[in-house]
Amino acid sequence: MRLSFLASSTDAVTLNLGPLALIAPLLEQLNLAGVIDEHLPPDPQLEFSHGKILSLLAAARLCHPQALIRVPDWAHEQAADVLWGTPAEKLNDDRLGRALDAFFDQRHSIMAAVTVRVLEQADLSLQRLHFDATDVAFCGAYDQSVARDLAGDAPVFPSDSLLSPAHITKGYLSDRRMLQVGVASVVDAQGAVPIFCHPLDGNRNGHTAVQEQYDLLRKHLPLPPAMQFVSDRGTFSAEHVARLHRHGHTFLGAVPWNDYQALYDQHAAQLHWQPASFLSQEQQRRRQGNSSLPQEHYQLAVLKHEIKDPHNGQSIPCRVLFCYSTAAAAEERERREQNCVAIRAGLDQIARKLANGHPRTTYASVVGQISKLLGKKSAARYFTYELAALTAAQRDALPAPKNGHKKAGHRLVYTFDAAAAQADTAYDGLSALLTTTPLTKSGDVLFTEYKQQAYVELGHHQWKTPLAVRPVFLKSPQRVEALLCLLYLALQAYQMLERTYRRHTPADAPKAERQMTAEKLLRAFAATGIVAEQTRVGQLLHPTRLTLKQRQILDRLRYPTPRQLLARRIPLAPTG
Repeated sequence: MRLSFLASSTDAVTLNLGPLALIAPLLEQLNLAGVIDEHLPPDPQLEFSHGKILSLLAAARLCHPQALIRVPDWAHEQAADVLWGTPAEKLNDDRLGRALDAFFDQRHSIMAAVTVRVLEQADLSLQRLHFDATDVAFCGAYDQSVARDLAGDAPVFPSDSLLSPAHITKGYLSDRRMLQVGVASVVDAQGAVPIFCHPLDGNRNGHTAVQEQYDLLRKHLPLPPAMQFVSDRGTFSAEHVARLHRHGHTFLGAVPWNDYQALYDQHAAQLHWQPASFLSQEQQRRRQGNSSLPQEHYQLAVLKHEIKDPHNGQSIPCRVLFCYSTAAAAEERERREQNCVAIRAGLDQIARKLANGHPRTTYASVVGQISKLLGKKSAARYFTYELAALTAAQRDALPAPKNGHKKAGHRLVYTFDAAAAQADTAYDGLSALLTTTPLTKSGDVLFTEYKQQAYVELGHHQWKTPLAVRPVFLKSPQRVEALLCLLYLALQAYQMLERTYRRHTPADAPKAERQMTAEKLLRAFAATGIVAEQTRVGQLLHPTRLTLKQRQILDRLRYPTPRQLLARRIPLAPTG
């Protein structure tokens, strides 16, 4: 194979390099293949290393997510086989599966090693980590998937080959078969960079997810002293706060309001409220553009508090940040009113059906209908009801039923506690955060840091849409978890592409340039052609001309052009 840059009039085939023009140099920059090979010893029976195969698979997910069986065709159509120096026919699903098996045995160590390189390149530290968990749903039986056996309180949480794959099972709040995946990220004003992920059984909750993630982080990454760990209310527990405290780390996160409402009531009259400096991007736009839309804001009140270590009863100093959101207050008030109206209308309808003597209306069916109507709505507690049995005299006084109906034996009586509904309006828009962070950080700063948790949730969206966690068509639980961890590395690379572009964009550039997303960058290279021409001396490749936009992106990223990429891998064709 030779590389040529001269026009050719002979019969030729055009290959679409596409987003690989960005993805290949990106993965090279992260040395993904090299890091994997450092952790997975070479197999003399394999022609190509696991690092080369798995980095190509990561590129496939970034470029065009698809089933493993389709990877060989994709590699040929987009010249990935040329860039990786691996014939497409060597990329069958068996070879990819064997690479995933090997990756599984060192998955945590590999992710940590890549993260160290990412942190160096992005000039980021582990001083503040944000954690959030998401679920990944699967189709299929997965009969080989069994629950993890983590009996006892082992002093060191197992990892890599010592930890069995996560159990694909029904979720604790869903009938879908799934895994839970916890992701820890470093977050700043430019967004989130994921630094570690950990799949766990599909029926586990946030408490298990955050405990296992934290144990793995301590084992595999150099967490600095006083590292701040940020998470949402689903992960909060006194045990989690105490665990961080015992290791010299601090906590910042949301707490369940029901657990802290009494504390709020006790101190409400003495709380000193201050406006928060944090504003969402939408609210900033409204203020800058003098919009007529509502200008929402937050208010904060900080209260010194303490929390008990469940193990030894030690008091841990902390602060509770009570937060008031004008937007949340309006939403909660509107939702309460809508739910009250819906419940009242539903109860009236059930009462009429009961009074009409519908033939399928029984005591049990009415109770079931009311239970379904009330559901988990918070407004349900304002309503009480009774199915009162009618006396014989009351039944005789009823009009004759319609054909097929019967005289009612009960009537529905309900009451609405308007006073309780009104009293709850005092809590509209209120929430609470708890932190063990030193007093050197103000409540206002901590609130702003907590609100950056939204960047982690955005990463979950990117994982499942542009990168398409699904489709996943693997039967082995080990390979499923290995692929999820590899997809996490793809997400890490995806975020690094976006961050690198923004860092190299001048401050006076147009806003669209300063806020360019990785999805738009990759889309700009959707059509990047390579003409493949068969000659007597072999195949010649001619990269097509880049657009002005594509050249500008490569220059800003400081990435090689397709011509330079190919020249590194293929000897140049003679020009004389």
